[in-house]
Amino acid sequence: MATSSPRPTGEPTDLVTHLTDQALGHLFSAALRTAAHHRIADHLARGPRTPEQLAEATGTHAPHLRRVLRLLASRGIFHEDSSGTYQLTPAARMLRTDVPDSLHTAVLMLTDTLFLRTSEKLEETVRDGAGPFERLFGQPLFQYLQGDERARTLLDDGMTSLSATADEAVAAAYPFPETGTVVDVGGGRGGLLRAVLRRRPSLTGVLVDQAPPLARHLLDSDELKGRWRTEEADFFTAVPAGGDIYVLKHVLHDWPDERCREILRTCRAAMAPGSRILIVESVLPPGNAPHFGKTMDVAMMAVVDGRERGSEEFAALLSSGGFRLTRVLPTGATPSVVEAVAE
Repeated sequence: MATSSPRPTGEPTDLVTHLTDQALGHLFSAALRTAAHHRIADHLARGPRTPEQLAEATGTHAPHLRRVLRLLASRGIFHEDSSGTYQLTPAARMLRTDVPDSLHTAVLMLTDTLFLRTSEKLEETVRDGAGPFERLFGQPLFQYLQGDERARTLLDDGMTSLSATADEAVAAAYPFPETGTVVDVGGGRGGLLRAVLRRRPSLTGVLVDQAPPLARHLLDSDELKGRWRTEEADFFTAVPAGGDIYVLKHVLHDWPDERCREILRTCRAAMAPGSRILIVESVLPPGNAPHFGKTMDVAMMAVVDGRERGSEEFAALLSSGGFRLTRVLPTGATPSVVEAVAE
């Protein structure tokens, strides 16, 4: 006698509507990008506005803008009141360009053609096991960015925006020492290093990356004066020696295991036995539990030949690079801190 599988807890009862709504998810992304592009949240920061008022301020078509805002409001981005005016919600506030935790540039980055075109080819990626970016753009992402200033700036600014809240969470969650040197490898503009040095006034730091992000670093402030330096380097080749803690934040997920082992061995060559390395990335939970890292894992598969990993995968990867995983600390944000000791 055939039996049906039990319905998972929380599964919607109207499966047709649920599935078709998920299939049209790209329209929600497009609506979110539209609101970010026209800076709707900045205009609403001055108080509730009607779609007509917003259209006049942004040079858009009011009836169409109303429909976009209605969709966004149905998912908590903006709120429509009984009089038909729209106002900010906590989520919409983060689309403002003038708040410290703004995700404005992150939204523009994640909805850019660099991501959209590659995700459209996901069926081919799954079929042949090769990422589509090089086929679409003629070269791998990081090589492509060297020749496209717009795309490079967009990704630098978008990642800085996306990382800001996580930087503070990591700096608060991990017990960095009172003294010593933190080497932030592939640290971009230095948001995490800045957050750590602010919390530990006697620590010093080295920000390691390529020239373009280093030229726009975030460390030049009076409170950090004399406690940091930048160094241009290729983390596949060499990184500065002599640090007490080495940090790789959102670096390993850009690369397949073989390339990650190269990065880890480069870091290990610069480190003394007993010094620590921190991998700041999503640590995927097992089973069916939802996690933003599972979404980013598919994005990494499409845009670069990278991946998100679980704790056992990190342990194996670190071991092959000369490290022993000691603990995994949650941060209150999406990434965790995977700590390992140089053996």
